[in-house]
Amino acid sequence: MTGRALVLNASYEPLSVVTVRRALVLVLSERATLVHGTGRDLRSATSSFAEPSVVRLVHYVKVPHQTRVAVTRRSVFVRDGHRCQYCGAQAENIDHIIPRSRGGTHSWENVVACCRRCNTRKEDRLLEESGFHLVRQPKAPRSRLWLLAASGDVREEWAPYVGPVLGQAVAV
Repeated sequence: MTGRALVLNASYEPLSVVTVRRALVLVLSERATLVHGTGRDLRSATSSFAEPSVVRLVHYVKVPHQTRVAVTRRSVFVRDGHRCQYCGAQAENIDHIIPRSRGGTHSWENVVACCRRCNTRKEDRLLEESGFHLVRQPKAPRSRLWLLAASGDVREEWAPYVGPVLGQAVAV
């Protein structure tokens, strides 16, 4: 049981992605209902259960929406489509637009995916000094769920709940 399942609030709003085991425990403890299964069964010595892919909580959970997504290498690559934001090549590194040695912060607005060649050429210089131009101005993701879904494959049955934008971002 190493798969993942999407957890929806009682209002069908996506909350998180959990292990299949955790989703099954929620269903068996009657804290959630099965919305979509994977088509496979999980078996014990005496019982068989549908493997959950999407579950919905029975009771509504209030979630704070002011949380900011952490800046990580993986999340920057997903946001930038695994492409260098200077030349468009396959990204291998992350780069601080305003280098940290020059007072730049490690924030969504200052970090971009970058290929090794551009990262080496830019060094610790500012954009104006290096002659580089950004393909797209970096921004923070608007949703905490965007990152959760982007951390792996989005299953087809999740699309109605997480939206097509998330599914496309992950497929890159």
